[in-house]
Amino acid sequence: MVLGCCNGEETFCSEEVDGRLCASSFQATSLLNGDRAHKSNVEVLDAHDLRLTDGAYEEDVAAYCFYARQNYLKGEQVLLCYGTYTNLELLEHYGFLLNENPNDKVFIPLEPEIYSSCSWPKELLYIHQNGKPSFSLLSALRLWTTPPSKRRSLGQLAYSGSPLSTDNEIQVMKWIAKKCNLVLKNLPTSIEEDSLLLSSINEIQDLHSVVELEKAVSASRGEIRSFLEANKLQNVASGNNLLLSSKARRSMERLKLAVQWRARYKKILLDCIFNCTETIDSLTCGKYLPFKLA
Repeated sequence: MVLGCCNGEETFCSEEVDGRLCASSFQATSLLNGDRAHKSNVEVLDAHDLRLTDGAYEEDVAAYCFYARQNYLKGEQVLLCYGTYTNLELLEHYGFLLNENPNDKVFIPLEPEIYSSCSWPKELLYIHQNGKPSFSLLSALRLWTTPPSKRRSLGQLAYSGSPLSTDNEIQVMKWIAKKCNLVLKNLPTSIEEDSLLLSSINEIQDLHSVVELEKAVSASRGEIRSFLEANKLQNVASGNNLLLSSKARRSMERLKLAVQWRARYKKILLDCIFNCTETIDSLTCGKYLPFKLA
């Protein structure tokens, strides 16, 4: 049996999961309440249908169990769904990340009062991989930026996902953009520096001669230079070893993955700033359209 990674049609983004679970619960409740008119068209719910992953450790049998979502013939490739993991979680647990991961997200620092002014769980207050604030984050910030005396009367509107007013929406967008800018400024590198570093890594990985390596090492600066020194690869005399060393190549690949992740993290923040600025411009020009949620 061959196992493969499933990141296509059977993956769901974070905010789709709750909807699927609610739909399944509704079907189950209908059957229990005696609604059997369409029972033949409704599959009997199995506990495994609600799983977010294809494998998990089962305490009752003290084993890591895998569950197939379909029948497989002998010799067929079996696709394993990793679940709704962010790129950081995929990198930490499995050693890879995805170029387009619908489950990726960024959490920005929030004031304690934001949590206390709403009932949304902290894990729902984030920015999507496309740079759009989550439904819950927008709802929480709209309510938080509202005067305390008006929060009770506007609470239902905020929790429904509707903008409270033009001024309130502009204030929320400015706050998010400012917070994303602050996070970016406090990071040790910029996205431009990460891009240059990735180019240097790719260049070194593609070298096929000691002469080429000598030129690359002598021209290296900053983080890539530190990496070469930390791995004792800065001496041209050892260039031949670098070209042949699988250990050096693995180290370089791990560095590349780390830089790719932090570059994508910054891109999400930059996309969020762009989206917020675009919304502010629309509101300011009187061309307000309802903010499209991811």
